[in-house]
Amino acid sequence: MSSNIPTPHINAPEGAFAETVLMPGDPLRAKFIAEEYLEKAELVNNVRGIQGYTGYYNGKRVSVMASGMGCPSIGIYSYELFNFYHVQSIIRIGSAGAISPHLKLKDIVVGMSAYTDSGYINSFGFRGNAAPCCSYELLSKAMAYAQKLPCNVICGPLYSSDAFYSEASQTELLSRLGVLAVEMEAAALYINAARAGRNALAICSISDSLVTGEELPAEERQVGFRNMMELGLSLA
Repeated sequence: MSSNIPTPHINAPEGAFAETVLMPGDPLRAKFIAEEYLEKAELVNNVRGIQGYTGYYNGKRVSVMASGMGCPSIGIYSYELFNFYHVQSIIRIGSAGAISPHLKLKDIVVGMSAYTDSGYINSFGFRGNAAPCCSYELLSKAMAYAQKLPCNVICGPLYSSDAFYSEASQTELLSRLGVLAVEMEAAALYINAARAGRNALAICSISDSLVTGEELPAEERQVGFRNMMELGLSLA
């Protein structure tokens, strides 16, 4: 067994996770996916209530585990999965706020890259401006499968913000630069994957619009994004 596992955040034994892990932010969404989509799902982690499950989807072994909110949180979990548990691919499946006027509620954004104001990337010794990118392999597979879905799927840049509530919003500027939506995790996931030589992709359903002010209720965000979940599972 690796000397690094179990970790302070994941108490699963070596081999508990599949090569592909779906990573919603919400632990209850992880539980929902395990119960609704996975066969023989087993709880492999519940430290701090961050539920992780491993089971089978269409005969393929796959795991789902929550990330919590923000770059520091997904930074910890994705780092440990990539570097200690030898996970090969992590697919974030989360919610995002539309900053493009062309996006509607429940549309899906597949994040090609992630702009960010987070200082997380500084921990890798880089002091310039970075917008880390996803795995092209996962991106191309996702966009091919997206043609089968009964919803609008758009590929483009995301913005990973460190603050949910901010008095210095940059969304109008980012919209003019072609950024599609704002969320809080993709940039840290992408930089961890790049450093570890692994694959990552963020798939986000639009839960609210910074353009129109529309938003979905919390329960709908938790269990209602089935198109996004199935798109993520198709990559396992």
